[in-house]
Amino acid sequence: MNRRRFFVTMGGLAAGAVAAAASTTPGSADDLDDPPSLAVPTSAAPPLLAPPPSKSLRVAPGKVPLTALPGSGTSLALTIDDGVDADVVAAYIKFAKDTGARFTFFVTASYQSWTTNRADLRPLVDSGQIQLGNHTWDHPDLTTLSKSAVAEQLRRTQKFLSTNYGVTGAPYYRPPYGKRNAAVDAVAADLGYSVPTMWYGSLSDSEIITTDYLLECARKYFTAQAIVIGHANHLPVTRVYDKLVGIIRERGLSMVTLDDVLLPPR
Repeated sequence: MNRRRFFVTMGGLAAGAVAAAASTTPGSADDLDDPPSLAVPTSAAPPLLAPPPSKSLRVAPGKVPLTALPGSGTSLALTIDDGVDADVVAAYIKFAKDTGARFTFFVTASYQSWTTNRADLRPLVDSGQIQLGNHTWDHPDLTTLSKSAVAEQLRRTQKFLSTNYGVTGAPYYRPPYGKRNAAVDAVAADLGYSVPTMWYGSLSDSEIITTDYLLECARKYFTAQAIVIGHANHLPVTRVYDKLVGIIRERGLSMVTLDDVLLPPR
C-alpha cells in the first residue's frame, strides 16, 4: 500500500460526507490494496457526535465478565481490538480527531501499528478520548497456557503500554477469541486486570468482510448501553466511517470509553 497516497486521501477531504466506496467481496484485491476513503465530514457543525455523559454519573462495573454497560443511558462503547494493520489504526485515530468519536482500543502489543502510530495516538490517550486496554502480547488462546505464560502475555503488554503511553490498561483486559476461565481471570486480576471485558455484538471484521456486511452488523448492534467489538485489521471499515457516524447520530447514542461510564473497581 502506498502510505503517502493513503494519508493524502484522508487529509484532502472536503466538507460534507464523501460517498463510501462500493462494497467488495471477502478477500478481494480491492480490500487489500485500495487506500481507504475516510468519508467523515470534517467541517460539519459541532458536535458531530454527542459528548460522553458526565463522569459524576459513572457506575461500578458490576458483575464480570463485562458484556454490556450497566445501568440505563444512551452510551455506546465501540471497542477496537488487535491492530494488525497500522494504516487502519491511523484511520481510526483520524476518525476520532475528525468526529470526536471515543474508543477503547484493546492493544495486542506485538503488532508494530501501536509503535508506528504512537505520536498521533498518545495525545488522544492523554486526553482520555481514546482508552487503552490489555489484549495480550501476541494473541494466544490464554486457556491453553500455563499460569506463568498467561502472566507473561499480560505483563509484556502492560510494560509496553506503560512505556509508550503512560497507562497500563488496567483494570480492563480482553482475552483473545473471548476465551477465558477462572484460572486465567485469577492471573489477570493479580496483575490488576480485574475486569475481563467481553462484548454484546461485533462488527465481525477480524477477517476481511464486505462493507455491506459490516454495516449490517453495525445496524444490528449499535444500541444503547452496548459494548461492541471491532478490529483494526482490515481496510473495509475505513470506507464506511461516515455511515457509522450516521447510525450513531440517528439513534441518539453517545460514544464512550469504558472509563467515561465506569468507576474503578474498589
